[in-house]
Amino acid sequence: MFETRRVRTRILLQILLVVLVVPFVFPLVAMVQGSLAGAGWANYATVLSLPLLPGFFINSAIIAASVIIIVLICTMTAAFGFSKLHIAGKEIYFWLLLAALTLPGVVLLAPLFATVTQVGAYNTLWAVILPVAALQIPFTTLLARNFVDGIPTELLEAARVDGANTVRTFWYVLLPLSRPIMAAILVLVFINSWNEFLLPLLFLQTPDQQTVTLVPQYFVGQYNNDQTKVLAAAVLTGLPVVIAYICLQRFFERGLAAGALK
Repeated sequence: MFETRRVRTRILLQILLVVLVVPFVFPLVAMVQGSLAGAGWANYATVLSLPLLPGFFINSAIIAASVIIIVLICTMTAAFGFSKLHIAGKEIYFWLLLAALTLPGVVLLAPLFATVTQVGAYNTLWAVILPVAALQIPFTTLLARNFVDGIPTELLEAARVDGANTVRTFWYVLLPLSRPIMAAILVLVFINSWNEFLLPLLFLQTPDQQTVTLVPQYFVGQYNNDQTKVLAAAVLTGLPVVIAYICLQRFFERGLAAGALK
């Protein structure tokens, strides 16, 4: 591990880290403090007593799990193809895929809405699952390809010499070696899919299909605007993400670090 020997350098780095962290930590602290204002812990009791809350968590879990499965399958196969297979014009396809990163999600709302309503998927979980997965794939493919590039091609060639075809080489050789980057992608995709707000708000209209990120809107209305309940709902919404990141932090960091080294 890289270490600084000078005390002055360590102090400067510590100050820099504090300055970088404070803008992100301060809103979280303010959110927790605001959720405990007024009635205190009773705000959380009110949110937890919402009859539809378990269904919201289930819908969010289904969306997150489905997006993770789709993204991992598409990402790893694409990374394998772009990195190790001889495909004509694959660099052109790769840069076209990366071009999708330049498009903000808001620009795609109108065509997405037209497509979803045309295929009859409006107010279904698939209306959120497929667009969210599609928006994740370009970036995760970039991460995974950089990692797969670092896997020696000789290992794959040795598997083929032993009689393994392309599918078996991918399944039994590449995937086991790619577990670190797959763990990092899993964490990233879970956070993004769980926290998705705009697409569920647009495509999911009935309470039985809505996600946990839409819970705060039930405490904001024409004659009701209880910000303490809204903040309490936001804290409860973010807890699964925080817990998942804490549990998978070492895998996430190991995956990103492995993808950066060749």
